[in-house]
Amino acid sequence: MDDEMKYFSTRGGDERLTFEEAVLTGLAPNGGLYIPDRIPALPSNWAESWKDLSFSELSFRILSLFIPTSSIPSEDLAEIILRSYSTFRHEQTTPLKQVDEDEYVLELFHGPTFAFKDVALQFLGNVFEYCLKRKNANLKEGEARHKLTVVGATSGDTGSAAIYGLRGKQDVSIYILYPYGRVSPIQEQQMATVPDENVHCVAVDGTFDDCQDTVKTLFSDVEFNATHRLGAINSINWARILAQIVYYFHAYLHLPAHVRENPVPNVQFVVPTGNFGDILAGFYAKRLGLPMKELVVATNENDILQRFWKTGRYEKQDSSAPSTTESAETEVVQGSSDGSQAQSTGGVKETMSPAMDILVSSNFERLLFYLAYDTQAVPRSNVADSASVEQPKAEVAGAGNAASQEDRVRRAQAAVKGWMDELKREGSVDLGSVLQRAKEDFKAERVSDKQTAEQIKRYYSRESRFGPYVVDPHTAVGLEATQRVAKTAAPGTTFVTLSTAHPAKFDAAVKGALPTSEFPEFDFDGKVLPDVLRDLAGLEKRVTRVKGEQGVRELIEKVAKETKDGEAKPTEEEGKGSM
Repeated sequence: MDDEMKYFSTRGGDERLTFEEAVLTGLAPNGGLYIPDRIPALPSNWAESWKDLSFSELSFRILSLFIPTSSIPSEDLAEIILRSYSTFRHEQTTPLKQVDEDEYVLELFHGPTFAFKDVALQFLGNVFEYCLKRKNANLKEGEARHKLTVVGATSGDTGSAAIYGLRGKQDVSIYILYPYGRVSPIQEQQMATVPDENVHCVAVDGTFDDCQDTVKTLFSDVEFNATHRLGAINSINWARILAQIVYYFHAYLHLPAHVRENPVPNVQFVVPTGNFGDILAGFYAKRLGLPMKELVVATNENDILQRFWKTGRYEKQDSSAPSTTESAETEVVQGSSDGSQAQSTGGVKETMSPAMDILVSSNFERLLFYLAYDTQAVPRSNVADSASVEQPKAEVAGAGNAASQEDRVRRAQAAVKGWMDELKREGSVDLGSVLQRAKEDFKAERVSDKQTAEQIKRYYSRESRFGPYVVDPHTAVGLEATQRVAKTAAPGTTFVTLSTAHPAKFDAAVKGALPTSEFPEFDFDGKVLPDVLRDLAGLEKRVTRVKGEQGVRELIEKVAKETKDGEAKPTEEEGKGSM
């Protein structure tokens, strides 16, 4: 029996990929997402033996559980990790900041683009480069080089983090799609001012979901994918989820000893959530064995996830909301993502926390697989009753269990495929059969813009021995959820709210919540805005604006042709030795 970990699609099929194949492929041909064929077991003494490790050392221990040495030898993996996190500004990489008694903020914004996504995308960029270099080192004479065309959608932070992770990488072209006018000025400047020729910023007329749908369509197009060798950097790429598991362990191991040594799990992670990747990493950490209470999903007013945990229905539009309400279509949002008074369109409500302005959460599909696996639930169209079953063990199933294990996997895949097909067809799907199981690991809270602004104000203005603390609007969503959950939490619960971005990236929201008329001493430019972000304003931007999927296709094909023509024969300037 081959014990090397493999990866399969959430939607079925016999395909079993290596780590390298899963990372380079990104999205499965059938539209599913790749997940590991098992959850590995932690070392029995992990809590003691890992407590003094650096972030990079801890990353190596955890990532090695999922990455066989046949994909990346241990020495190479350690070097990739060190290189990835040498770009961070804080010695602890993702430090814990105590903001109140029994309350901490996990600061994930100390990477090169001041966003949590740097943790995963610095790693992913180096993995892409490593895999391509290894493939191209073994080419036979006359064989074409292996290349990768990375295509991703962003509502802000993914784009800049991906670009900084892949800029200048050999044999990699990167196209970042973002909704025109719906990212903050600083976010656009971070993306569009990178001069590297392999970087392409694409402003799409539409919403983030339009951008994300375009990415999924391109990946599902077998011919286009094969021609351009597409690679994914969005959180659909397994390597991103894997890298993010680490900071849950890192945070836990840096909590006070009395918290970690409590025999009853008393740590509660609260996660601002949009596309479900960040909190899914927490779910994997929990499934690995990290002691914690339910993970708290903190959403803004785009609340598809909160509505699922409330009703069991996963639906793009809230079917319980009045259909004739004008305000649902035209509500003005103060301090929105572009610094103006934006209006919601296309079902997505623009808010102060734009990275969470989504209709559907791509990574939720990965959770659905585990919910279906644990309960053996099936889609409504497959008439069968769901039954509660014992959660599977972390260890590999023994030989005697292999057949039944595989049957459960196939049934779970069939359930996920049925649900996702129904969601695409109907715009909603009833997941009531797995709701109770989902509530065992998660809680969910919906936070309005008004409440978000109140939390920014609260943490800055409060009189506390921990002092004033300036947070971005996404973190504020998490802090509001923390305050609510804390009201009914067991005594002694310690809360860790994930801080996903530096407040300087959302100046309109922060300044709007802390106006000079009320806080004359607040100096955003002098005390909050880092020099590296301030300096972006004077740099030239490179952006291509397109309309829809066809425009993106044409751009990729045009650049690919120009690149191929340029490689086919030296230009006159090259013949003269010009740069």
